[in-house]
Amino acid sequence: MSRYLRPALRLAATARVQAAARPTTIAASSHFLSLQKRTYADASGSKDYTVRDALNEALAEELEANPKVFILGEEVAQYNGAYKVTKGLLDRFGEKRVIDTPITESGFAGLAVGAALSGLHPVCEFMTFNFAMQAIDQIVNSAAKTLYMSGGIQPCNITFRGPNGFASGVGAQHSQDYSAWYGSIPGLKVVSPWSAEDAKGLLKAAIRDPNPVVFLENELMYGQVFPMSEAAQKDDFVIPFGKAKVERVGKDLTMVTQSRCVGQALVAAEALKKKYGVEVEVINLRSIKPLDIESIVKSVKKTHRLMAIESGFPAFGVGAEILALTMEYAFDYLDAPAQRVTGADVPTPYAAGLEEMAFPNESVIEQYAKKMLHL
Repeated sequence: MSRYLRPALRLAATARVQAAARPTTIAASSHFLSLQKRTYADASGSKDYTVRDALNEALAEELEANPKVFILGEEVAQYNGAYKVTKGLLDRFGEKRVIDTPITESGFAGLAVGAALSGLHPVCEFMTFNFAMQAIDQIVNSAAKTLYMSGGIQPCNITFRGPNGFASGVGAQHSQDYSAWYGSIPGLKVVSPWSAEDAKGLLKAAIRDPNPVVFLENELMYGQVFPMSEAAQKDDFVIPFGKAKVERVGKDLTMVTQSRCVGQALVAAEALKKKYGVEVEVINLRSIKPLDIESIVKSVKKTHRLMAIESGFPAFGVGAEILALTMEYAFDYLDAPAQRVTGADVPTPYAAGLEEMAFPNESVIEQYAKKMLHL
């Protein structure tokens, strides 16, 4: 599918999916969906930010603070970014700091790696991580391995960022989750934000980190609104890698997930409480590599049950790794076999009805939890 046609197809697909969506899914997700906006601070100093706004603010703050930081990618400058994450940055920082590139991922990713090895701090945007397959040699062999192969002499401070995972109506070649792919590579740090605070704090940490970081966003999350605390609005706000966040405290079941699936897990957890009185603990991983296994084990020791949720393929995925590590470090605390809820083991269908069946949703997560808890 031509990337030139993606904006029009995306608009058409969004309208089609919204019209065809099940009422239960719309109602369940309404808590996390809203129009793009920022609001005035409330009494506690909190403001509403979209994920897009949070990413944009993080980029602006890092460009302002460090002259070595620059952004490059397709349409990031004059077009303000395919998803408007870089909106306004060209006007503010100029064409030497925000650079439009030709449509050649291998070329501009290689250029970015070279710039990083020369001491600059590039932020390399892929219009989608599906296109990053064209540059996977640059990411895996050039960026990830240089520090080791140089005997610790040559760092590679580079951030690869862009949308990853499930996206509506774009077919098998444009709707894949690369968390497990990049998470398996020594030398890479891999993060996957959910909320606006995640997006800002993790992106700032990625840009400042001397190692190459793969920053996996989600296309369907850009317009979602989250409250951002007063502390997170400051330009020194950074979220350290390898620290998961407990989004919901519970005692009966641990759900571990990342990115868009966090919101789905929270909706399912609330439904389980209302229907059965079950208290589910939901852990937002935020960081894929390094992985916060300590937080997972601590939760499992309390709940004695574990479910890993992701939109990736079931084979050799992030969920499989979480289950394996939990078996190693917390087997004696499990009262039932740990379970995975993943995407289907098929190329992502284009047809809306089949596509809906290919990825986890709130209802599927709830049904798996009911089986685990014998409800």
